[in-house]
Amino acid sequence: MARRQVKRAKTLCFVGKGVCFDTGGISMKPAAGMEDMKGDMGGAACVTGLMLALATRKAAVNAVGLIGSPRTCRLERRSAPVTLSPPMSGQTIEVLNTDAEGRLVLADVLWYAQERFKPRFIVDLATLTGAIIVALGKEYAGLSLNDDRLAGELAAAGEATGEKVWRMPLGKAYDKLIDSKTADMKNIGGRHGGAITARPVHPALHQGHALAHLDVAGTAMDSARNEINPSWASGWGVRLLDRLVADNYEKAEK
Repeated sequence: MARRQVKRAKTLCFVGKGVCFDTGGISMKPAAGMEDMKGDMGGAACVTGLMLALATRKAAVNAVGLIGSPRTCRLERRSAPVTLSPPMSGQTIEVLNTDAEGRLVLADVLWYAQERFKPRFIVDLATLTGAIIVALGKEYAGLSLNDDRLAGELAAAGEATGEKVWRMPLGKAYDKLIDSKTADMKNIGGRHGGAITARPVHPALHQGHALAHLDVAGTAMDSARNEINPSWASGWGVRLLDRLVADNYEKAEK
């Protein structure tokens, strides 16, 4: 965890998924493309790079960076499907597919962030779903959040830096897709709307503060190389979030 403190400013939290190598666990991925899973730490790469960028330029903000960094190997403990996994929030999650692990990793870190820091907002980044690549390709990260002002700030920062975001819909109809008969929720919601149903698993979603989720599977992994993105989990989102902070949160709190 890295932290840059400014007196009286409310904390900004940035959370990254950092699965070191994702085999899928017992719900094992196919061999084809398995080597790509070295890139499943793109969210953590961004948060680490952002903390360095803010510290290097002595940004006048309270910024906290947290990462969840496990690995998912075939026989690791708690990797069986059809189990109940209670995160820090106390909610129970029916694990139907161990390859949908990123949302479980983030759940505990997000809960810790909100309980420990009472932040102004949380932005999390994760190479979370293939569904976001189907929806948006590799040009935009999928943005899901519950705050219109923060959505506008992120969209503007994206346009300014070239690290663009596209807002995804939220709603009770999507939440119902992860209802479980044996737990508070299940960790997958089926094929339809997969990039959206991955998001409500986060227990911090309904806690009354701004929470922005960026699914960077398309932009942070095997995206096209360009002048600002060498591809392969190199930290996509650092420019985006550094610009968000510089343009909106480095002055006296509004």
